[in-house]
Amino acid sequence: MSPWLSTFTFGLTLFVMLVGLFGLVIPIFPGIMVIWLAALGYGLVHGFGTLGGWMFGFITLLMIAGIFVDNVLMGLVARQGGVSWVSIIAGIFAGLIVSLVWTPIGGIFAAPLVLMLSEYLRTSDWKQMLVALRGMTAGWCLGVVARVGLGVVMIILWVVWALNR
Repeated sequence: MSPWLSTFTFGLTLFVMLVGLFGLVIPIFPGIMVIWLAALGYGLVHGFGTLGGWMFGFITLLMIAGIFVDNVLMGLVARQGGVSWVSIIAGIFAGLIVSLVWTPIGGIFAAPLVLMLSEYLRTSDWKQMLVALRGMTAGWCLGVVARVGLGVVMIILWVVWALNR
């Protein structure tokens, strides 16, 4: 591959990865997948080699962790506030189902609404309902921080791979 084409694909891949990284703060944007797909595309164009294979394997593991970190952190932080597992699971499923049936934006609203409603029906306490919402929001914020951290590490691994190929 010519040097200018190699430089172009490096720059394009890095640009796509940075779009994915900045998109990690948007709830409906699959930024972690964008970063992974950019690494995959780079590997398919330039070849993986030994180092690239290992790096892409680590990038894949980080992508899988990034997909699950949101729901786990939202649930754990809400649970620490006394929210029941039934309410947490109901909120997560409502968010997923409404995102698939309606739109991803609908899922963003459905998850906290169902969590609050479920917690209110369980306790008949408005304060506990607000505790549930605060817990879910705090967990989401921690999830964003964790996803951004994972995204940065994914990009660093790719840069090491790309510069040492």
